[in-house]
Amino acid sequence: MALVVDGLSTGFLMALLGLSITLVFGLGGVLNLSLGNFAVIAATATAVLLGLSGSLLVAVLGGLLVSCLLGLVVDRSLLSLVYRSSGEQRTLVGIFTMLGLSIVLDGVMYVYYPSQYSIPLDVPSLTVADVTFRGSSLVIIAVSLLLIALLHTFFERTYLGGATQTIMQDETGALVCGISPRRMRTLVFIVSIAIAAIAGILFAASASVSPSSSFRLTIQALIVSIAGGVTSIAGTIFAGLLLGIVSTVAASTIGSSWSSVVLFGVVLGVIFVRPGEIV
Repeated sequence: MALVVDGLSTGFLMALLGLSITLVFGLGGVLNLSLGNFAVIAATATAVLLGLSGSLLVAVLGGLLVSCLLGLVVDRSLLSLVYRSSGEQRTLVGIFTMLGLSIVLDGVMYVYYPSQYSIPLDVPSLTVADVTFRGSSLVIIAVSLLLIALLHTFFERTYLGGATQTIMQDETGALVCGISPRRMRTLVFIVSIAIAAIAGILFAASASVSPSSSFRLTIQALIVSIAGGVTSIAGTIFAGLLLGIVSTVAASTIGSSWSSVVLFGVVLGVIFVRPGEIV
């Protein structure tokens, strides 16, 4: 049972990362290949601020602010250039642009913050019926559920969420209705960065992060998003939970090196079964 809970916590982290990819690609057709960098920057900033302030709340808010402000700068500069193109050209330009940004951010982090960072939560483990659950895993699950609930409320109960879905379905119709796709894309990009930042902070609560972690987090986000259908929010969440449990159980039973093989096997199986929904 404890292994399943750990798998769920890993799955929720993967789902959050996948959602960050899915939201931006679904609305603007841009693959944010620098997503892992934003997650690592948020975790690093939080760890540094925690050492300076001693307050976890202040550190977390500071880490979120740093990553979101950086995301706003990227959106108003680089993404403004990307959104001038359309269709497949936008996707290709976006891939090269965000990949270049990832390389730059990696270089900056390696120069100024090359160490490993972690965020101690000081949450005690919980023992139920002789089964011990890690406190960090329970916190990750609780925070992830809250974020997903807030995201659902945003899309289903708010005007901005409805406008965002309208743009995803029919951008021309949204323009006729007076909805600005560019403003909505900025909002969704910042939301996606905030989600990735929280995922990075939660990841640092259970393991150490360093600049080298950004590539792995980005790959995990891409895998989950592809397995979930690229533009499906519900599919991405389900894929993240499934892959998180599979990878955790596989790592515990056959080793971490083989767990990656199993993970990719499951993803390929999903693509084979649902090819029409992945395109």
